[in-house]
Amino acid sequence: MRVLVVDDERNIRSTLRICLEGFGCTVREATTPEAALAALAQGPADLAFVDLRLGTASGLDLVPRMLAESPHLDIVLITAYATFDTAVEAVKRGARDYLPKPFTPAQIRHVVDRARAHRELSSRLGDLEGQLAQTVPEATLETASPAMHAAIGLISRAAASDAAVLLRGESGTGKGVLARALHSMSPRRRRPFVTVNCPTLSEQLLASELFGHVRGAFTGAVRDQPGRVEQAEGGTLFLDEVAEMSPALQAQLLRFLQEKQFERLGEGRTRRADVRVVAATNRDLEKDVAEGRFREDLLYRLNVVEVTLPALRERPEDLLPLARRFVAFFARAAKRPLPELSPATERMLLAYGWPGNVRELRNAIERALIVWPANVLEPQAFPDRIAAALGSGVTLGGPHTLEEVEREHILRVLASAPTLDEAARILGIDASTLWRKRKKYESPPTE
Repeated sequence: MRVLVVDDERNIRSTLRICLEGFGCTVREATTPEAALAALAQGPADLAFVDLRLGTASGLDLVPRMLAESPHLDIVLITAYATFDTAVEAVKRGARDYLPKPFTPAQIRHVVDRARAHRELSSRLGDLEGQLAQTVPEATLETASPAMHAAIGLISRAAASDAAVLLRGESGTGKGVLARALHSMSPRRRRPFVTVNCPTLSEQLLASELFGHVRGAFTGAVRDQPGRVEQAEGGTLFLDEVAEMSPALQAQLLRFLQEKQFERLGEGRTRRADVRVVAATNRDLEKDVAEGRFREDLLYRLNVVEVTLPALRERPEDLLPLARRFVAFFARAAKRPLPELSPATERMLLAYGWPGNVRELRNAIERALIVWPANVLEPQAFPDRIAAALGSGVTLGGPHTLEEVEREHILRVLASAPTLDEAARILGIDASTLWRKRKKYESPPTE
């Protein structure tokens, strides 16, 4: 471990050096923020101990500057003036840990061991990500987006706990990918990761899917069947679009979250399961609670750690790298030379609103490689709704049907509005009507 100690007190630096070298670390020292940044510029470090007060300078202000120089650096803030607010602020600015003075060698050892474990976990995650990228190209945690980087950072910090996590974001933003990443970073990574897609099943079938059933519990139940909860024993259960659950099933899920107990359908025996629950939704759950469609107590249970994923239109710096990754993936799958994106195509991809987010981008690239034989992908290789972003699509007064004009306008408003309700307000229609129209218009037109 390469460790940088940043403290203006000589005795603190000496104490830390003795401890750290005893634990097999290589230690460098700095007394000022400028010296710390200069040390990182000369060579990377794995771990840094940074004092909260560096003369007249603040260690809190130094944390983001050090991370800008060395993004993978683990920073531990040390201070004799420990307060809860300072600890929270340190974590917000990117510090991984917080250590009050006076500290003991055992505490330093604990910090070093955690940093080593984090490095090993990051290495394993990188290997797993590389494997996934061969089959699921969007399964990457590489990002230049500050919002996405913050979401991934929160996931990595939450991974070590068993707390329930609620992933929020529009459809297609990658909530499932992030849920799997959370599992891969957690101590449960060697146990199953089990997904339940809540909107695809009726209430009875979803209850059976989750908790299992016994023979004769309902028509067609010809044998005992364990549910996904039992299949996920020791691992992670991912509930995709959890807001689609019925009130009765929400009550059963709440009991399981509180007591880790459940019964199979048609059975009186109470069973237990050690399962971590991660849920995802594209709905405004607070509004659903206010309107009686979702239990408030269940929301609190699911929302211990809340992570919001930005829409693709909110992370333009990631769009072209993602597009090129999809191009490479589908070209490799089709065993054809790697195509390029023309400048016009790049402008088009950046101009389009991507209401379907990463999923829509993936599908558009896959289609382009199927229908376009040339080795440079032009805008004509993409559906009209995307090519229209260059200004060649629907225009008022042009030779278009009212449905085409409505479709274009609705998709553009949806792409720019922060929520479905806000888009409905702008359009002057009911949110449920807009939901149906979005579902209709976001489906690719029949070729």
